[in-house]
Amino acid sequence: MKIVTIIGARPQIIKAAALSRAIRNHFADRIQEVIVHTGQHYDENMSQVFFDELQIPRPDYNLNVGSASHGIQTARMTEGIEALLIKEQPDFIVLYGDTNSTLAGAVAAAKIHVPIVHIEAGLRSFNKSMPEEINRIVCDHCSTLLFTPTQAGLENLKREGFSIDESGVSTSSTTPSSGTAAPTIDNPKVYHCGDIMYDNSLHFSTVAEEKTTIIRRLDLEGKPFILATIHRDNNTDHAERLNAIFNALLRLAEDNIIVLPLHPRTAKMLKTNLDTEKQTLLFSHANIRIVPPVSFLEMVALERHAQLVMTDSGGVQKEAYFFKKPCIILRQETEWVEIVATGNAILADADEGRILQAWQHFESHPATDFPPIFGDGHAAEFMLSRILECRACHSKSDLL
Repeated sequence: MKIVTIIGARPQIIKAAALSRAIRNHFADRIQEVIVHTGQHYDENMSQVFFDELQIPRPDYNLNVGSASHGIQTARMTEGIEALLIKEQPDFIVLYGDTNSTLAGAVAAAKIHVPIVHIEAGLRSFNKSMPEEINRIVCDHCSTLLFTPTQAGLENLKREGFSIDESGVSTSSTTPSSGTAAPTIDNPKVYHCGDIMYDNSLHFSTVAEEKTTIIRRLDLEGKPFILATIHRDNNTDHAERLNAIFNALLRLAEDNIIVLPLHPRTAKMLKTNLDTEKQTLLFSHANIRIVPPVSFLEMVALERHAQLVMTDSGGVQKEAYFFKKPCIILRQETEWVEIVATGNAILADADEGRILQAWQHFESHPATDFPPIFGDGHAAEFMLSRILECRACHSKSDLL
């Protein structure tokens, strides 16, 4: 069986590591994977380093799309992906998450009848002003197999009209489901399988301790610190929001060490949207460690050792939970509602007062209980078993 995996952004590259590793270790004689990198993230530190570090096979194709407006970028990707699907004739295309690469893959595949597997299906922010929300909804409704990491994702899909049966609710078993209806784009199958990033976090947590030196290099050994990441355009491209976030960071830096891996977009927008006085203080502050984008293993090490995480990244929110760290979310909403419901994360938006209140809350009420809501660390194996099962139910000509 041949699958085409589409990746383009940093989180997708990391997620692909888990699937590629599971193919290599458990399904090498049954599954051929063709990796297509759209080039959505083209910065060397944000892309190639992850292939090398995570031992992901080098992409078979790179579309080299690069940065552009949503419409232009998505159109270029769609054109390139369609041509490759026609050439490769895969049994399935595998799409991750909610980026423009995801949207382009979904549109290209659905139009020429290549069945879509969507990993991280069912997530909703209920905010359609976010491009990611549009991307994930479109992909879900074009897919044949949908793998949702959480119970909330399962419920979201049920509300949108997807048929959910008991055989689709599983977290680790690789026994074929008992459902009789063969999955198609018009009769899709939904599985609750756990989170593929939890697979990676378990696998790489020990590796990170052995192969990274970032804790020592930043003089953080034995010291509590806050790990902060800011990259969403809703925060970086609006001066009022950006200044509110950095006001809070500078206040917290009076008594705390803050580590800030600086995303290229944030670095660029700081120069134009952050007050000059704050820029000077930020880059000269003794308690603020500003570093270039870090590798995945370095990020794992920072998350494991941090006292608290502040972020507008969906992936980093989850990773904080994986490593049992409280999280302040610098957004109005989150797709990962479970981590808020457990009390281990607080939505503070780009609001200086709410950010500081969230910090004070976790200072006085440390997070200690982290229920296992993201599966058992074997999501990738489960997904591949279900894909093989679906392929066995059809001839290639009638999958759609």
